[in-house]
Amino acid sequence: MGIRVYKPTSAGRRNASVLTHEEVTKKTPEKSLLAPLNRKGGRNSQGKITVRGRGGGVKRLYRMIDFKRRDRDGIEGTVIGIEYDPNRTCHIALIEYADGVKRYILAPKGLTDGDKVISSSDAAVEPSVGNTMPLRFIPTGMDVHAVELQPGGGAKLCRSAGMYARLTNKEGKHATLVMPSGETRRVLIDCRATMGTVGNSDHQNRRIGKAGLNRKLGRRPKTRGVAMSHHAHPLGGGEGRSKSGRPPASKSGTLAKGGGTRNRNKPSSDLIIRRRKSKRYGQLK
Repeated sequence: MGIRVYKPTSAGRRNASVLTHEEVTKKTPEKSLLAPLNRKGGRNSQGKITVRGRGGGVKRLYRMIDFKRRDRDGIEGTVIGIEYDPNRTCHIALIEYADGVKRYILAPKGLTDGDKVISSSDAAVEPSVGNTMPLRFIPTGMDVHAVELQPGGGAKLCRSAGMYARLTNKEGKHATLVMPSGETRRVLIDCRATMGTVGNSDHQNRRIGKAGLNRKLGRRPKTRGVAMSHHAHPLGGGEGRSKSGRPPASKSGTLAKGGGTRNRNKPSSDLIIRRRKSKRYGQLK
């Protein structure tokens, strides 16, 4: 995977770069695995904006990804092609199984056309890139992605480009994973994971370059709080850029700097051994 830097022919091109998508081998998606994607513009079921700065963008069709792969146990599949997916940062791989069924999976690094992948619930599967099995059968020290949080719940962790978790220990009914953020957490040993690292790792090095491309991605401009009126934002109003002596906050009053936003009453909090690296949680267990 590589990045091509534009020649500075204009102000927008001067700071822009683009992915070459060398891993992509199939240009058109599988029609049977497409679904409509309705955009909400940052609004919830009541029509109220809960995420600001969202709207517009290029129309897209959703590619249905098989995050569970449980009904394909023991059936070997062949990689038909690697495709670009506009809905996620990584690429996706189209798999055709021996019985003719086609499914999309996240494309791990190193997976190419013609490779064989298989999902299994026992130790009969070789731990190679693209194969899925419970953590209890994966050798310690391997990199995995698309990890389940609950058995049968489908992959929830490490699904974006270049992500992986390292399986460091297995004890009792839990396995220990070191996450990309530095967080160390336990996961039930019967949860499934896919071997390897998610592909398209150069995605993080791409530079947008201009505001117009952000609009195509559905990201609208954001107005600074201090530039608003006093009744439109907690930091608004006053003479000049005055924040009224209060700490930075969002439009709803949630503190923007310092402090965590995670709900501390989540059941999964008990499974976190070490918080992700940050000023506040770096040394907490």
